[in-house]
Amino acid sequence: MDYEIQLISDGDGLAVIGDPTAVERFLVSEGLPSKDLGLHRLGSVFNAGAAAAQAGSEIAANSGRWMKLTAESAKVVHKFPLVTNSVSGNAHATLRASNGQFVKNLQFVKGAQLTNPALLAGAAGLMAQLAMQQSMKEITDYLATIEEKVDDVLRAQKDAVLARMIGVGFVIEEAMTIREQRGRVDEVTWSKVQGAPATIAETQAYALRQLDALAEKLERKTAMSDLAKTAKEAESKGREWLAVLARCFQLQDAIAVLELDRVLDASPGELDGHRLGLRAARQNRLELISRCTKRLLARMDAAAGRANAKVLLNPIDSPAVVKSSNHVSVAIVDFHGRLGIEGDRQSPEARRWADAAKEARDKALETGVDGVGAAVRLGNDTLGRAKWATGKLSSRIAERALRRRGDDEERDEKD
Repeated sequence: MDYEIQLISDGDGLAVIGDPTAVERFLVSEGLPSKDLGLHRLGSVFNAGAAAAQAGSEIAANSGRWMKLTAESAKVVHKFPLVTNSVSGNAHATLRASNGQFVKNLQFVKGAQLTNPALLAGAAGLMAQLAMQQSMKEITDYLATIEEKVDDVLRAQKDAVLARMIGVGFVIEEAMTIREQRGRVDEVTWSKVQGAPATIAETQAYALRQLDALAEKLERKTAMSDLAKTAKEAESKGREWLAVLARCFQLQDAIAVLELDRVLDASPGELDGHRLGLRAARQNRLELISRCTKRLLARMDAAAGRANAKVLLNPIDSPAVVKSSNHVSVAIVDFHGRLGIEGDRQSPEARRWADAAKEARDKALETGVDGVGAAVRLGNDTLGRAKWATGKLSSRIAERALRRRGDDEERDEKD
């Protein structure tokens, strides 16, 4: 007996649909962990006519499993020649194997598709929901790792827009709980959250403005002491506003999950179009957040560069600026990773003290002044070694000045 399975990839996840035994054997053969796609939830969508009977039989006969598109699951996508659907934008492939032996008897069936387009659209909608729920979980984990829980950050603010954000979060979480219990989003549940997107968008815009304000403040500071204070503020406040942005994004994904359920229940024919619209809107939000946070990164890097250039003259403030810059960089890179914002970046490293000292020594030699003793700044010894080297430089200059003053006084006495 030949078993046939369908592979669907939407760029965020991979779904495997087919005979339950075949699906299970395929996943075992590829070593892929997965979760239930929830195909049974599509049964209520098709409730009349021959198409409904066909779709219903397919749902009853097939099993669906989903996994996030990771390095391991992406190998499956590349291993088999998936074909992109021009309408849905998803990639599809059909695989067939004798007696479910996918390791030994696997065949690629060119041109084969799921037999029911509505079922295919429904599966794509379920995949989108699972991908967003996975993202929500990762953001929850992210918020748990930072010292300031987002609700504490929100409560500490006096702004009305942030206060409303807390209430919206409670309402959305309640709607998600009802959805889990009932398996659908009815009119009553949806009516409770319909106004939530506006509040979330307002809060997101507010948080982005706060990050922009930090970036502009960094750019305006000229004195190294002021720059160190502003960089420290950006380190603490920046993490708080990143937490607020993460919470906004999490709630926006939750609203999208509820929306897809509502469309599936009320207008199933519009599900795929609505899914694509939500996907585009989500990408726009990611790009907006990316531009803002990268501006802050650029300002922090510039501040670190200015601090490095003045490390000899400001042995306390300069390392502090670089340290804050590194902390902000790490926080933003982690934040980007949790939201799925792509981009490689390395945290800037403070300029080695030895390099700065060498430059000062060379300049001093040109003017006849003794050079600086070599000092190497490594790891956590940065500040202590910088103080030692600067103190040594100052003492030598002072000693030479005293010697010159003594020589001058001696000559005056002889005259």
